[in-house]
Amino acid sequence: MQGASSRGYFGIGVEGVSKSANVGALLRTAHAFGASFCFTIGAGWDSRAARLADTADTPAHVPLWRFASVEDLSLPAGCALVGVELLEDAVPLPSFRHPSAAAYVLGPERAGLSAPLLARCRHVVRIPSRFALNLAVAGALVLYDRMLQHGRFADRPVGSGGVPAGAEPAGSPARHGAPRFRRNVPDWVGE
Repeated sequence: MQGASSRGYFGIGVEGVSKSANVGALLRTAHAFGASFCFTIGAGWDSRAARLADTADTPAHVPLWRFASVEDLSLPAGCALVGVELLEDAVPLPSFRHPSAAAYVLGPERAGLSAPLLARCRHVVRIPSRFALNLAVAGALVLYDRMLQHGRFADRPVGSGGVPAGAEPAGSPARHGAPRFRRNVPDWVGE
C-alpha cells in the first residue's frame, strides 16, 4: 500500500520520556507516516523494550538522533520546531498550518515539555481534548493531521460517504485550455 505523496519533510521526537512502549509506538507511527528522522532529548527509555511496540524496527530505516539535553538539540537548517503541549495559549491542532519542514516534539504525559524546550519552539500546538492523551496517540494525531494537510487527497464529498474511486486528488495538475482574456489580448499571444 502506497501512502499519499506529501510536500516537505518532518521529524518527530520526545523529551524526557522514560516509557519504552510509548517511545516504540511513536517511532513505529512516525515510520508509517513517512518521517524523515526521529529524535529523543534526555530520554531514559530502553531501546530493547521499545522494540516490543516498534515492530517495524524504525531505527533500522529512519535516522534516530539522541540528544542529551535541550541545548544539544540540533535540527536541519530551516526546520521549524513544533511543540505539542496542552497549554491554554497553544494553537488548536485543527487550526494549525503545518510548516513544510517541521520537527514535532512531545513530552512526558505528567510533566509536559520543559520551559527551555518550549522557548526553542517556533510553534506550540494542542490537541483539543479534555485532558492529556497518551504520548503515542498524541503523536499519531499530529502526524495524521499533517498528512491530511500536506498530502494530496481528493476533496471530501458534501454528503456522507467517500470519494468515488479514480477521482483526482485536489493537488493533482489541472487541465487547462487556451487562455481566456476579458478585455485585451496581449501581443505575445499571437506569437
